[in-house]
Amino acid sequence: MVKERSASYPVEGATLQVQSILYGLSIKEVGRTIESLRRGFDLAHADGVLERLRFFMGDTSAEPCLSDEELEKVKEKYGDFIEIDYHFFDKNVGSAAGHNFLAEDADTDYLMILNPDVVISPRLLQRMIAPFQSGAVGMTEAKQLPIEHPKDYDARTGETSWATTACAITPTNLFRQLEGFDSESFFLYCDDVDYSWRVREAGKKVIFLPDAVAFHDKRVSQSGSWQPSSAEVYYSAQAALLMAYKWSNEKLLNKILSFYENGSEQERAAFDHFQTKREENKLPEQRDRSHKIATFEGFLYAKHRYAL
Repeated sequence: MVKERSASYPVEGATLQVQSILYGLSIKEVGRTIESLRRGFDLAHADGVLERLRFFMGDTSAEPCLSDEELEKVKEKYGDFIEIDYHFFDKNVGSAAGHNFLAEDADTDYLMILNPDVVISPRLLQRMIAPFQSGAVGMTEAKQLPIEHPKDYDARTGETSWATTACAITPTNLFRQLEGFDSESFFLYCDDVDYSWRVREAGKKVIFLPDAVAFHDKRVSQSGSWQPSSAEVYYSAQAALLMAYKWSNEKLLNKILSFYENGSEQERAAFDHFQTKREENKLPEQRDRSHKIATFEGFLYAKHRYAL
């Protein structure tokens, strides 16, 4: 069981479980992430901020990303610094369900949700843990390079509507209090938006930290726009409908339904998925009926500082 901490979430000598969901990655790609975590922990430990770091990988690939031999080599190389665990799901359970599973037996003060293609800067861990000392913060988020997320944040306080879990930290006790990610509703996208809004609903702040920098291996077209796969388009469309419904924005929901009904193949599939869940009474419980938490901006989940 996780040891109980006071509401102030003290940071001195803290413990951290870092979680990554793997899908079709090589040991070379995962190794970059682990190497950056090791350096980050070295500095955080020397500063007295972290006393223990655990890295837990959940593999949703069709075949294991790491062989037994590769896993043993990783543990041999980094085991003196990081406790490394690996779980092969033998099916694609999705990111939300995968992270919930990995967090079940976490015995650390904090959880870090980290994409396996992210390389953290050397002092990122100290900077992301420090804000919890106030007791008012429930989630911190790193700045991603080379493509920073365009959502808005308060330049003075760092407060933002939601945190992308490409690289984010939350107290383990709070994660359990909120029952983790809503894996019943969100397979791949918007589990982080939904969790962030529930953090704020619980009275805690979500903080973006521009000085906590992480490299996220993203690609854009020659025009500078995203290049989503067909699966990403489908799951993003599916999540958009469920977010509008769950967070009680009926006007937006109807607008998206109308748009998707005659949209692309993936959008029509998302429309059918939502209608099926509605007919089977399997939609999530609605919340925030007074519209105090959710920050919809058109089809977006926050005001953006620039277009991407």
